[in-house]
Amino acid sequence: MSDDFAPLLEYLDRRFETLERELGEVKEMFNTLQTSVDAYAKRADAYFQEMVVLSHKVERHERWLHQIAERLGVKLDY
Repeated sequence: MSDDFAPLLEYLDRRFETLERELGEVKEMFNTLQTSVDAYAKRADAYFQEMVVLSHKVERHERWLHQIAERLGVKLDY
């Protein structure tokens, strides 16, 4: 009776080995993708933080220019 199932068992062994290998490749590709996304997110976060700092700096400079203009009696137009 075990001889009757031998071809089926060999086929299933080969098929499971193939599936395990393919799953390993998918996991490796997913890890690569995840690393890339994490690196992009880190760069994007740094960029947005820089933009916030730059925005505050521009606002501060604009406020200073208005204060200087006011003391000099110069009217600034927008």
